[in-house]
Amino acid sequence: MVNHPGGRARLHALGVRHIPTLARGKEYVMCQVIADVAKFVGIQHFREVKLGPDELMKKWLTVLSAAQRYIRQFPVARLAQRIIETRDQSVLHMGYHVMRIGHAFLETAVNGVEDWASISMEMPPPTVRSGDDVAVYGETVKMRLSEWWQGQTDQSCSREVKTFTGAQPLRDFLERQTWHSAQHVRQLAAVLEGMGIAPAGALSADDLAGLPLPKALWE
Repeated sequence: MVNHPGGRARLHALGVRHIPTLARGKEYVMCQVIADVAKFVGIQHFREVKLGPDELMKKWLTVLSAAQRYIRQFPVARLAQRIIETRDQSVLHMGYHVMRIGHAFLETAVNGVEDWASISMEMPPPTVRSGDDVAVYGETVKMRLSEWWQGQTDQSCSREVKTFTGAQPLRDFLERQTWHSAQHVRQLAAVLEGMGIAPAGALSADDLAGLPLPKALWE
């Protein structure tokens, strides 16, 4: 929807309210699970190497720590600007959204909330006005995620959770939210670089290895 004019209207006509979504005529698939996308486009005998939940959690916490560093680097005067011109979202909101994804994950995993996307897109409260405010909020999210993970008796995450796209294994939902956060952190880093600011402690290829990230930065 960012790169294709009219994309939002087309998805709404199909009854779709969330992205990423892949559409073909009147058919579409929610791109939450890579295997679903492979089936939709006709890839046969699709196989993927999946990281274990423990590794995913480690990577997610690493990604969120990077987000904390990056959002603190933005000049205060630039926090209200759009993350990119074609997206109606401020830098501050993007940073908050990265952290809010973790909160939304817990709402689904713990409380059974299906529409995690709406929760993740909530605007920052009036008390969150600076990069440091976002980072402090992010620390509480990291602590909650760590406590949740340590309390799991079944760390295979094989049980199913229900989301607005349907039921899926908790492990797959964990993967989806890990790479979701990682993609936005890549975007924050790119915006910093565009301002001539080197991202502090840039994420390495190893940090992101095994995550099914989009190749394009703004997809």
